[in-house]
Amino acid sequence: MYPNLYYAFRDLFGIELRGLMVVNSFGFFVAISFLIGAALLSRELRRKGADGLLQPTEQTMLVGEPAKPLELITNFILGFLIGFKLGGLFTIGNALDNPQAYIFSGAGNLLIGLLLGAGMAYMKWHEKNKQKLPTPERRTVRIWPHDRVGEFTVLALVFGLLGAKLFDIFENWGDFLKNPAAYFTPAGLTFYGGLICAGAAIIWYAKKHRIPVRHLADAIAPALMIAYAVGRIGCQVSGDGDWGIYNSAYTIDANNKVVAAQPGDYERALGTYAPYMRSRWREYDGVPQHASFRGPGFLPDWFFAYNYPHNVNEDGVPLAGCTDKQYCNGLPIPVFPTPLYELLAGTGLFFLLWSLRKRVRPAGGLFCLYLIVNGIERFLVETIRVNNRIDFLGMRPSQAELIAVGLVLTGAIGWILLARKKDASPVKM
Repeated sequence: MYPNLYYAFRDLFGIELRGLMVVNSFGFFVAISFLIGAALLSRELRRKGADGLLQPTEQTMLVGEPAKPLELITNFILGFLIGFKLGGLFTIGNALDNPQAYIFSGAGNLLIGLLLGAGMAYMKWHEKNKQKLPTPERRTVRIWPHDRVGEFTVLALVFGLLGAKLFDIFENWGDFLKNPAAYFTPAGLTFYGGLICAGAAIIWYAKKHRIPVRHLADAIAPALMIAYAVGRIGCQVSGDGDWGIYNSAYTIDANNKVVAAQPGDYERALGTYAPYMRSRWREYDGVPQHASFRGPGFLPDWFFAYNYPHNVNEDGVPLAGCTDKQYCNGLPIPVFPTPLYELLAGTGLFFLLWSLRKRVRPAGGLFCLYLIVNGIERFLVETIRVNNRIDFLGMRPSQAELIAVGLVLTGAIGWILLARKKDASPVKM
């Protein structure tokens, strides 16, 4: 596993750049997923505009104004925060020992923060001063939906992360009440919380600028699917804990390799690592969740069971021979690598949606299809994933399973309603 890019470069290229410790592997792939999603959304909105399905809106802008105090203050604060933290990386000796703790601490370099803040404020003032007119003018410009992809991306990022964190807190409410401070970190994000909150923010913004929501939803559906798949690469590479239940058909040998288990291996591992098991599964009455599935011989064992050595959560038991200061743990029993399955499923579903994007009618149908296939995929993978359970109508589903069912039903109802529209077929092959 590569908790951050430092370990990836060290292992893959033999290069040790300590500055890369601040670049979390999961966050890196989330950023890549946003960039890919934004590029695909921009392409689809351009196509819809060229086909006459979307129209520009006119906006009046005041040009030639000098820099406003709020703009200067905002640039100063941004520059100060960047300089304060980056400067501290090079001037505080132990800052890279725990990069995440350093980033969210009050430590940093005050002088570099002030200098960079002042520099960015000056650059904004200088930029505005060059464009200043004797008398500011009001000009009307035409803005197409694809011109607003940057704003959509920022909204998705901010409200997506906020929603993911809030839903993670709701899902683990008991633990949150015991230790609230532990949840104000980058760890612990719930995908559907991010999807719901980001979706609400984007719908509000689209309506504000008179962008047809159904056409926007269709344009964003394939982008959401592939962005989700790329994000799962980050989960797999970093070992962020979003894995499945134990696969008792496999075990870990003396060389820390996943191998086929012999009868009794699973039970012996439970006994050997009993203290860890009690702590890890205390929310489940101390009973570990597991299933036994032996994969076909033509596929590698790690496709069905993996122990996530050096995972970013430092979950598991100490690894023999590890000399690093951090990330020296691995799971004592291998688990189903569910992020890998979702990467493959998400990629396949992206190509399905992309191939149908010009054929599904009427507007909104493609997004309904996205809700259905995404909900089905997520529900299936939840059957082998570790999750907190909720008492609901005599059943004990996970929060993700309930939302997945809700998405399938919402997509199906939307599909039926769209099919009933006059002169409209939900899909035109």
